[in-house]
Formats: sequence, structure tokens, C-alpha cells
Amino acid sequence: MDLLAEYRRATLFFEAGDPTGAARLLEPILAAEPGNAAVRQLLARAYYSSAQLNRAEKHLRELVDRDPSDHYAHHVLGRTLERLNRHVDALRHLRIAAAMHHSNDDYQAALRRVATRVGR
Repeated sequence: MDLLAEYRRATLFFEAGDPTGAARLLEPILAAEPGNAAVRQLLARAYYSSAQLNRAEKHLRELVDRDPSDHYAHHVLGRTLERLNRHVDALRHLRIAAAMHHSNDDYQAALRRVATRVGR
């Protein structure tokens, strides 16, 4: 299997609005290359976009554990936890993302939304 070609194909599926199709293509790639952060991130985003939130959380936690400075992984993990109605857990990751990338309006909006919900 040409992993790069499959990754590109999965990216096209994702961008075309088929996150489930993208995930199906990405799963065997990640199995072959478990350390590939780009594949894991796209798979997590595909799971998030297709409301497979527990699966998304698992891969996002792996990304954050491997690279605590990955602000985007923290942000998407926070958004995933928010969608799972785990607002207190989400708040931590959204704060980290917003602190690392304070000029990002999406990060700030998510942080404000969850902080208001939690009352902090």
C-alpha cells in the first residue's frame, strides 16, 4: 500500500465533507505508522467531524501526551470534551491552547464559551 497516496486520498475525502470515509482510509495508515502525528491528527479530526467523540478524544490525548506544546491538539481536545459535556475537563485544554496561541479568535471564543458554562 502506498501510504502517502492513501493519506492524500483521505485528506481529499475529509476536505470534501466525508470524514467517515477519511477515517476508514486513515485507520490502516495509522496502524502501519503509529508515530505519525499528522495521520493521527487528521484521524482525530475525522472522528470529531463524524461525532465519534470518544475515538477523537483517544487520539487527541495521545497527541497531547506526545507533544504537550501542540496547541491545536489541545484546542480540538477541548472542543471534543465540550461536545461530550465534560466542560471542566475541556476548560483546561482550551486554556492551554489559548495561552499558547492567544491571537487565535477561535481559541479565545471556545475558551470564553466553556469558561462561562463552568462559571470561571
